[in-house]
Amino acid sequence: MTSNEIDILAFGAHADDVEIGMGATIAKYASQGKKIIICDLTESNLSSNGTVERRKQEAKEAGKVLGIVDRITLQIPDRGLYLEEDIIQQVVEVIRAYKPKIVFSPYWEDRHPDHGNCTNIVKEAVFSAGIRNYSAGNTNAHKVQNQYYYMINGFHKPDFVIDTSEYMKKKEASLNCYQSQFVKGENSVDTPLTNGYIDTIEAREKLFGKEVGVLYAEGFIKSNPILLNQDLLGGDK
Repeated sequence: MTSNEIDILAFGAHADDVEIGMGATIAKYASQGKKIIICDLTESNLSSNGTVERRKQEAKEAGKVLGIVDRITLQIPDRGLYLEEDIIQQVVEVIRAYKPKIVFSPYWEDRHPDHGNCTNIVKEAVFSAGIRNYSAGNTNAHKVQNQYYYMINGFHKPDFVIDTSEYMKKKEASLNCYQSQFVKGENSVDTPLTNGYIDTIEAREKLFGKEVGVLYAEGFIKSNPILLNQDLLGGDK
């Protein structure tokens, strides 16, 4: 890993997690010149459909659609995302190598245990990455400015939303890169993903948009209060 400074580092347990939760937001900020990296913690080797090799290729294509600068895939075992020191250290190394301003990971309330476990690991790693004397490879401490959580499965009340009306087509295009996951093939297994899943994601983002008066929006959860630099009437503080 080479040292860089990026704006956003988005973690997912599996390839396609990040696209499902915040693909349009990534496309929006990438179009503004922000440097964004996606890190998939596993190779998705236990997926019901598709192979490791195919999913990596699909993830690479999806990343190009969204405009990210790089995609990293760790080799933590699928369904093996546990709060263990060696796993946390791997994530710390990624954070310290790329020095993100903001980190995203899945919202912990999700039907798939790997998504919540992913965030538990990332939360620990974000904290440890900022400790100077915490050892993780040949890396130096880095403090992340903020950590937020995107939704994968389910519909939850967001703490804030981002207007993604102009970027939903890019999100849909990135999801359509994952043909092995979202399209029923001759040898594919029937899963929730192969039964109109992309349509449900679009409907969710449309509902979030309706709440704030735009066509589409993606919703996020936060752990800490957000500081506003303007007062409630729009004047400077």
